[in-house]
Amino acid sequence: GTGTCAPSPGRCCAEHLIGVRGNVYDVGYGGVGFYGAGCSYHLFCGKDASRALAKMSFKPEDVDRGWPDLGDLDEKEVKILDDWEKLFARKYPVVARLREADE
Repeated sequence: GTGTCAPSPGRCCAEHLIGVRGNVYDVGYGGVGFYGAGCSYHLFCGKDASRALAKMSFKPEDVDRGWPDLGDLDEKEVKILDDWEKLFARKYPVVARLREADE
């Protein structure tokens, strides 16, 4: 993303969408300072970031492998992901829900 997206009022900008446990959040509503182009968490945009958030990781193998492939997370990582999910749910609107490949 270039950070130049200017959606119409009430619309979301695709470059500011992040998935957490299959829910897709529009982090452009107040989160551009964290998730906009050039910002530290921008690499999560356009992906389900569940694994990377749970592991507090910026490694490509964690960023590129998200929901529903989370069965190997340990108890601590699941708790961290729970906390991230609560934060996203409190701060950003859900604009879509991902489906598993067989749905």
